Amino acid sequence: MFTRAFAAALAATVVLPLGAAQATDLEVTHWWTSGGEAAAVAELAKAFDATGNKWIDGAIAGAGSTARPIMISRITGGDPMAATQFNHGRQAQELVEAGLMRDLTAVAEEGNWKEVIKPASLLDSCTLDGKIYCVPVNIHSWQWLWLSNAAFEQAGVPVPKDWNEFVAAAPKLREAGIQPLALGGQAWQAGGLFDTLVLSLGGKEVYQSVYVDKDADVAAGPEMAKVFEAAAQARDMAAGSNVQDWNQATNMVITGKAGGQVMGDWAQGEFQIAGQVAGEDYSCLPGLGVSPYITTGGDAFYFPVLDDEEKSKAQDVLAQSMLDPATQVAFNLKKGSLPVRGDVDLAAANDCMKKGLEIVAQGNALTSTDQLLSADSQKQKEDLLTEFFASTSMSPEAAQERLADIISSAD
Repeated sequence: MFTRAFAAALAATVVLPLGAAQATDLEVTHWWTSGGEAAAVAELAKAFDATGNKWIDGAIAGAGSTARPIMISRITGGDPMAATQFNHGRQAQELVEAGLMRDLTAVAEEGNWKEVIKPASLLDSCTLDGKIYCVPVNIHSWQWLWLSNAAFEQAGVPVPKDWNEFVAAAPKLREAGIQPLALGGQAWQAGGLFDTLVLSLGGKEVYQSVYVDKDADVAAGPEMAKVFEAAAQARDMAAGSNVQDWNQATNMVITGKAGGQVMGDWAQGEFQIAGQVAGEDYSCLPGLGVSPYITTGGDAFYFPVLDDEEKSKAQDVLAQSMLDPATQVAFNLKKGSLPVRGDVDLAAANDCMKKGLEIVAQGNALTSTDQLLSADSQKQKEDLLTEFFASTSMSPEAAQERLADIISSAD
């Protein structure tokens, strides 16, 4: 009832002070193409359409690693869309510095964004030289282990309560013909899995030292050696996944073909679309069941500079509609993420979302690597980890040495 009530009231309740003078079409590019993602982005489109304007969907398949170069090429090539998705952090920094993105400071002040967006680090990631250039729309965290209850029942072992139990159960899963760990072939998946191991198994101090302080000595040290040993275990467990996209890997868990997947909380949208219930059909372990910490990253929308005055006015309306309280609830319930507004009611949240909310409320949310490392440093790390997870020919020691070298020059 909660979600339906918000959806039904949306058209009547969205009243925006900076309205456009006439109905305007705006093309919005993003990489949300899985079932759960498509259902979520439809809520953003519905909210904007309710203002009398029209959302023109510009979905690009293949996730952010495929979509971002296309988006950047269009903007720098003089064919900008009206709005485009990036992750919180530094992915659009060069575009902002080149004067290709709109300053949204006046819109943000009108909507009191500094007062309602929590944690403040999300808006800080949109801010450069005191000006706000993007709209955070959700809070995502990477550090989740998703488990198929049916797969473990079939293998005759209890559903694991943490990463160590999951690793111990892997041989039984193999014997039952079940893939222990599902991992897609996209580079960002290998990078996210590794960063999850760093925080959840290496600990907060190691994570902060490597990614915040850029301490190459810690990256080359004994605590990170243990993380690489765990990464080698994960590599063995993931061997045989034979899928590319992240949601294909999630589907292996949903269908019981895989025991588990390490993936961000956006995986919840896929379980929801499949009609599965948290705690019954699947289990979720934040921090891999080992650590009380998660990182908070997510998605934000930037608005390229346009020559068309009416489209520029409509951009303001779109920015406001994305942060409308009803829109925030409807979108994030379907996305599996948490709202960026600290003043909305999430009574309809499922068990997994509530676990995430509790961690954030306890102050145990750290900054994601998308915000801590430049796009270039992130790509170097992802390239390394893609190579590592693709073949056992690279030893954990050799991979650690290369990561320490990347961290030593990271910006």
